[in-house]
Amino acid sequence: MSTFASLEEALKHFFGYDSFRPGQKKIIEAALKNRDLLTIMPTGGGKSLCFQLPALLRKGITIVVSPLIALMQDQVDALQDNGINATYLNSTLRNDELKSRQIAILKNQIKLLYLAPERLLNEKFSLFLEKVVNSVGISAIAIDEAHCVSEWGHDFRPEYSNLKLLRQSYPQIPIQALTATATKRVQQDIIQQLNLRSPDVHVASFDRTNLHYEVQTKDRNIYRKLLRAIRAESGAGIVYCLSRRSVEEVATRLQYDGVDALPYHAGLSDRERSNNQTSFLRDDVQIIVATIAFGMGINKPDVRFVFHYDLPRSIESFYQESGRAGRDGEPSKSILFFSLGDRQKIEFLIKQKPDHNEQKIALQQLRQVINYAEGNDCRRTIILRYFGERYRGNCGKCDNCLNPKPIEDWTVEAQKFLSCVARCQEKFGINHIVDVLIGSRKQKIFQYGHHLLSTYGIGKGRTADEWRMLGRSLVHQGLVGQTTDGYPILKLNKRSWEIFRNQLVVKIAVNQHQTKTSATYNPRKAEAELLFEKLRKLRKQIADHNSLAPYMIFADSSLKLMAQIRPQTLTDFAKLSGVNEYKAHQYGDSFISAIREFTEQHKLPVNLPSKSQMTTLQLHQQGLSVVEIAKQRGFAVSTINSHLSELIEMKQPVALNKLVKAERQKIIIKTIEQVGDMSLKTIKDALGDSYSYNEIKLVRGWWRSQK
Repeated sequence: MSTFASLEEALKHFFGYDSFRPGQKKIIEAALKNRDLLTIMPTGGGKSLCFQLPALLRKGITIVVSPLIALMQDQVDALQDNGINATYLNSTLRNDELKSRQIAILKNQIKLLYLAPERLLNEKFSLFLEKVVNSVGISAIAIDEAHCVSEWGHDFRPEYSNLKLLRQSYPQIPIQALTATATKRVQQDIIQQLNLRSPDVHVASFDRTNLHYEVQTKDRNIYRKLLRAIRAESGAGIVYCLSRRSVEEVATRLQYDGVDALPYHAGLSDRERSNNQTSFLRDDVQIIVATIAFGMGINKPDVRFVFHYDLPRSIESFYQESGRAGRDGEPSKSILFFSLGDRQKIEFLIKQKPDHNEQKIALQQLRQVINYAEGNDCRRTIILRYFGERYRGNCGKCDNCLNPKPIEDWTVEAQKFLSCVARCQEKFGINHIVDVLIGSRKQKIFQYGHHLLSTYGIGKGRTADEWRMLGRSLVHQGLVGQTTDGYPILKLNKRSWEIFRNQLVVKIAVNQHQTKTSATYNPRKAEAELLFEKLRKLRKQIADHNSLAPYMIFADSSLKLMAQIRPQTLTDFAKLSGVNEYKAHQYGDSFISAIREFTEQHKLPVNLPSKSQMTTLQLHQQGLSVVEIAKQRGFAVSTINSHLSELIEMKQPVALNKLVKAERQKIIIKTIEQVGDMSLKTIKDALGDSYSYNEIKLVRGWWRSQK
């Protein structure tokens, strides 16, 4: 890291960002100390950067193990578009491509090498890796989607199990395991399977602060609700359905109603699935309608919304699927459409499972999803509690917090409820406790003799739904415990006893009370949104030309900054978050041109020259040449030429005739009139090698100033 004063400086240089996301810096610092690492960071938290940046700051090559070809290709494309030397070796390559990439690796021209686990442990490939170790050196091995190594993980893959041989083959090389979700049991299994040595374990918060959570009632008008919700959003979205039939039906209806949508499910051919996925990643269609088959490997960061048309089977599934929205950290939305009919469908499917224990666990997972859907508490509190993380409540970014229900003191009711839990010897769930409280005549009540309890029928003043609402709220607030071994049995805890002793007041949200706020028109915001859409179209054109997904050019967040700040020079453009030096030179001219055109059309104020540009102008006016100014200021000649061309465009007093001969100016101007001013390379190709980029840039600045 000797060439960088800080990790932040390295981050800006390679990736264009000014600051790290929560947890990233600490993990990177540990990686640079060559420690073994286990990193659990939710989707969208920035896991990849935790091994990519250390790879660029260490000698040698970093090997990245990835389970899916599409995922490794996607990451390599994104790295290469940042000017970073990365490559992959997999079965899609021809022999000549494979050999040329291996030669580049042995010449120390590659910093990140992506491999499938099968290839990494292949005996023949091991001979090549020995050459790599001896000639270049392997700085680290990063295992992405590390939960695949554990049989307790949600996506165990047998080919991952052999990765335990890595420690034996490469005992001195640090290993970093990364995954989005892992219970404590899975974490321990990963450490054991990979033989990690006293690893630094980093578990990031599961809170996706940029996501808005919402639940809407699913009724006979569900499709119309979905269509309205999609039309109210901009950007890409995913609609998850339970069955292939539902996917096809929804996708077809959306297409009929003029929405660019495609289906994705296991019943399609590999080719059709791949084509549909590529169309979605490259913004050729707005919506992908999918079953849960559309999951791992979807590396699209700018999905703005995920709608669950049908009920998911577990909170974990819901969290992972909704978490495909807003991976870039920008505001995004998750809507779950809920009906009891969906619950009955899933219960029917669960009962078809031959294993009784599997049925028991699946039913409990379903109940937790229903508790989320029916809950009046902060949605974020409910989700995070599932993952063992406590949350303060009132996130201000879910439907329950934005449209709060009236809060009432239900301490007396809570004491009755918890007393009934105690009288039933802490052996039953919410539904049975409610039945006892309302004096139900169900056979189960008489079977256990619970009709003889003092709490039998003491809750007749409230409905069963109200008592269930209280039960859920007590669980969500941590005021009563609940087992997780298949049957959700209620257990009294320390806070339960505080309620009994009147040491704790119980307040719950009791019913819906919606308020609507009227939006005020903000001209500046409206202009920024118009420019953002213009820049999105330009990004799509450039991406299509380079056969890339648009988000690989610039993230939505960077486009929004461009639209707000409206940089007029390359210097200012390069300062934006998400723009590194490589991308500034690669795409800067095109985006600045679009911003200037928009600024002129809408008669918006333009930026004044910067302090640095004014210093260059003063030295120019003193008669110094470009080379002399560059030497005196310690800048590159190209930087000074950029200053001067930008000053000319801002109609500042630069003597163009002293910089470019008049007859050459005329030829350059004539060429610009023929081919346009958007691309310097296009102008240069038309003029030939006798004209330099610097003089073209200076004359183009004058030409633009005359518009």
